[in-house]
Amino acid sequence: MNTSLQAELDHALTAAVEEMRLAVEQLADALHDERAALETADVDGLNRAGAAKHSLMLKLEQLDGERVQLSQGAPEAARELAPKWQQILQSLRACQMLNQRNGQLVGVRLQQVRKALAVLTGNDAEASVYGRAGELRTSLRSQTLAEA
Repeated sequence: MNTSLQAELDHALTAAVEEMRLAVEQLADALHDERAALETADVDGLNRAGAAKHSLMLKLEQLDGERVQLSQGAPEAARELAPKWQQILQSLRACQMLNQRNGQLVGVRLQQVRKALAVLTGNDAEASVYGRAGELRTSLRSQTLAEA
């Protein structure tokens, strides 16, 4: 392979890895924004954070595909970028933890809403079971106990 083409591949790989690093930083920011929106019940903020997360995840998938392809053509540059790649992976693990933390908060809020709905509708939330078809069945406060 000629030197000019190899330099171009090396540059493209470096650019893709740097773009991934920036996207992971933006993802962490979006996850922090999501947490703030969850804590303040900001529906618009939650929607914005969710859209940003989705967009960034798509971007990261695309960039990772490019990184893998370019790494095959530029193995020396890939070796040189290995420490930077490890930092990106570490940042992605931190993002995963942030996302799980946000998911736990969503789960707690969902449980609170279900309990409030159970109180309002007269359903006993503790008596909810799943039927054969997988649907959630809740018992009503007033039930027929026997028929003649």
